[in-house]
Amino acid sequence: MADKVGVVDTMFARVDMYPFVVQAFQDVGWEPEIVRRTVPGVKDMPVEALDLLEKEGCAIVLTLGMGGGEPVDYTCVHEACVGIQGVMLKTGKHVIDVIVHRNEVKDDLEFYKLCKNRAYKHAVNAYWLLSKPEELTKRAGTGERQGLDNEGQIAVKK
Repeated sequence: MADKVGVVDTMFARVDMYPFVVQAFQDVGWEPEIVRRTVPGVKDMPVEALDLLEKEGCAIVLTLGMGGGEPVDYTCVHEACVGIQGVMLKTGKHVIDVIVHRNEVKDDLEFYKLCKNRAYKHAVNAYWLLSKPEELTKRAGTGERQGLDNEGQIAVKK
């Protein structure tokens, strides 16, 4: 299994999500080399992710970004996500895009919890993608979410 992971975070985010990634890796017993890069905002993340994959030799990258609650913020996040999709297609490697929007929850405490939960769970997903893909398969169709409460599986009587 590859043991070099890139993490790109932003100055714009109001919560430092990096420690949650480190904690998740520790909790699953994974000790990869982590290469962290911080950029101003979400639209800067794709090029940094590309550099981490191509120049630094990372096997996977997590991008930790935040969008505000205004329409322009959704546009900026969308543009960043499109760029990240391009990075994945160009490199053939995963970039786990961990985005939070300030208006997903009502207050700062809930927002902090959202950031923590989403970053932590996606860090575990990165580990599973590289080393235990069967863990993802076990959860297919179960309505699991990263960040907020799980939706749950739809039960249909047959």
